[in-house]
Amino acid sequence: MTDREREREVDEASAESVEDEPEEETVDELTQARDQAQTYLEHLQRLQAEFDNYRKRVLREQTSAVELASEPVMRRLLEVLDEFELALIHAAEKPDYDRFLHGVELVFAKLAEALKAEGLERIEAQGEPFDPEIHEALLQGGDGEGEPIVADVLRNGYMLRGRVLRPAGVRVERK
Repeated sequence: MTDREREREVDEASAESVEDEPEEETVDELTQARDQAQTYLEHLQRLQAEFDNYRKRVLREQTSAVELASEPVMRRLLEVLDEFELALIHAAEKPDYDRFLHGVELVFAKLAEALKAEGLERIEAQGEPFDPEIHEALLQGGDGEGEPIVADVLRNGYMLRGRVLRPAGVRVERK
């Protein structure tokens, strides 16, 4: 072999090794990128599963809280129910209108007290200016041009913790 042939073989060999290196580097980079993508995918899947579990747990807790929220009210109303039952039993045994009426008044007061403790308030409407936010005009009377005034309360209205639960049903007059 001549020197030229040897130089040519060395050049070809070095050219092949130079061509092999970028291919190997590209394959290594591709492998690393795939590994990293797989790691990100696994991390994302774990986060999705954790979030789904969190969402389900919060939904269970909220449902439980709503169910338990009515328990104190029910306990207070059970006392009122017991009082009504006793009043009915005594009225059946020994009918006495005055005592029965007094018993019903006591039970009514106890019920009103239990509801007030839960934040229920009666809307005072008699003689007040008509307010469509808290009053519902069921009847209207008077021919005047003045501001409408609540003349009669036909159905009591109630607010629960500052929000209208049921507007007062009223008769409105203009004077």
